[in-house]
Amino acid sequence: MPDLLTDPTVLNDLLRVAAAPDFERWQHQIKRTGGCADPVHLRGWTVHKDKTTGETLHQYSTAGEPGGRLRVACGNRRASRCPSCAWTYAGDTYHLIRAGLAGDDRRDIPATVRDHPRVFATLTAPSFGPVHNRPDHGRCRCGRLHIEDDPALGTALDPERYDYAGTVLFNNHAGELWQRFTNRLRREVAVRAGLTQRELAEVCRVSYGKVAEFQKRGAIHFHAVIRLDGPDGPNSAPPPWASTDLLTSSIRAAATHAYTTINLPSAGDQPTRTLRWGRELDIRPVKAFGDGSDLTEQAVASYVAKYATKAAENTGTLDRRIGELSELDRHGVPEHARRLITACRDLDPLYPDRRLWAWAHMLGFRGHFSSKSRRYSTTLGALRQTRADYRAAQERAALGLDNHGLDTVLVLADWQYAGHGHTPGESALAATIAHDLQLNRETAREALYDQRALEGATA
Repeated sequence: MPDLLTDPTVLNDLLRVAAAPDFERWQHQIKRTGGCADPVHLRGWTVHKDKTTGETLHQYSTAGEPGGRLRVACGNRRASRCPSCAWTYAGDTYHLIRAGLAGDDRRDIPATVRDHPRVFATLTAPSFGPVHNRPDHGRCRCGRLHIEDDPALGTALDPERYDYAGTVLFNNHAGELWQRFTNRLRREVAVRAGLTQRELAEVCRVSYGKVAEFQKRGAIHFHAVIRLDGPDGPNSAPPPWASTDLLTSSIRAAATHAYTTINLPSAGDQPTRTLRWGRELDIRPVKAFGDGSDLTEQAVASYVAKYATKAAENTGTLDRRIGELSELDRHGVPEHARRLITACRDLDPLYPDRRLWAWAHMLGFRGHFSSKSRRYSTTLGALRQTRADYRAAQERAALGLDNHGLDTVLVLADWQYAGHGHTPGESALAATIAHDLQLNRETAREALYDQRALEGATA
């Protein structure tokens, strides 16, 4: 929240909003969005009528709302753009990943999915040159012991020799590398099972859910839950030969196979390149219940959800598209990220089909930040629909429409886009509302943990 005492513009606007006769209604709207930082404004109306009698059961218009507008959540997944909507997105991602690990009766995913071989794998980018780091033992190659939040971490030791072009080209092709990896993984599983790929499809399916993460050096890598199922996905048991060891060895072979590479021809001053995964490949089995050292379902789902709302902002780049390099000066983008962005601009005419400049704010990466195979678990759309249905049921109860079946009510509506965002004072108040809601959630969560602990102690 801005410092109101030192920003008279924000303070004056805040007082204007708070003194308005419709402030309570505005506050109610913002609470309904969860304190959204950039709400979408709508103008319009809706009418509920009884199909049989034609009676008007309820009608609503934004004419009576503050400014004649209804504010709805923006739904942006980026925490840097809207922490409130990002919190919702992270929660949905958590449930999506965990449903594929522990099951979910509401989504027809049985708890027996816990018995399927599953691992948490991290595929990294190769080295593009030495960078400042914090090794487990000893000092950084620069001779220093960096603190955890040192801005030098991830930046090049020798910027003049660092391969910035290679970094952004790898990021740009990372989605295709992942696709080649998953295709090869199915072949590797089939080879180890002594089956053809067609025979494998009849008895076993490879499922996954993944999320991308930017390392401090600006290179992308993927975290993925990978699972072996029967032919019908999580609802069928994998064959007896399917094991965690077989899955692990198949992943290692697929990640290092020559097929899982992309050859780029020379262009301009750029040499011929072979893009491949880095040598650091981490594969760990996921346990239903850990002893403190195992990677549990809860830990994996939380870890994936954490990165689902982040992009390249931790490298110092911008969280929106860049029009010209002068924007980097205005926003104080650090030198390492600036060089990566500049590399995107310089490479764009050499690889016009890759749209590197359009994705310069993502350091060249243009793939999906989170994705899953078709049968891994539920979908984000299904989770959002469940939330929408719940709110619709609440609304029907509040309007007294419970006595009318869904098939007997005709809904007429007309909505138009009317802008987005907040004034400076509204933004400060919305941030306060979002903070209070988050504090309430944390308090409720702690109370639930305390209650469970007490029940366990007295059981």
